[in-house]
Amino acid sequence: MPTRLKKRAIWRPLALSAALLCFQGYLGFSAIGGQFGTENRKQIIADIEVLKSRSSALQAEIDAYKHRASLMDTRRLDPDLVTERARALLNMANADDIIVMVDPATGKPTSSSYSELSESQLNPNLADVIDH
Repeated sequence: MPTRLKKRAIWRPLALSAALLCFQGYLGFSAIGGQFGTENRKQIIADIEVLKSRSSALQAEIDAYKHRASLMDTRRLDPDLVTERARALLNMANADDIIVMVDPATGKPTSSSYSELSESQLNPNLADVIDH
């Protein structure tokens, strides 16, 4: 019985080599130009800096809110602060208070001199304070 040896096909090793070369090319492209490659590293570092600054701004805002909340603690409540907030919320004033109208847009008083007001428009107590 004759034995015949088959000659190996050359296309299988070539196909495997070509597939491995393509895979290496893909890995090389990803290492240089991919989303996390060396070319995008500068953009990633810039994004990190922006996010750090945003994080510090948010932390400062959180600290401000914590401070405002701690002012309302019943163990450390300041009576002056409570009366000031109550008057502001209720639009009320004491007879001893001096009221200065402020323009919300500019933050400056709406009238810089009291000479525009007549004596009849002023509270008698306030007129005494202005004259002295």
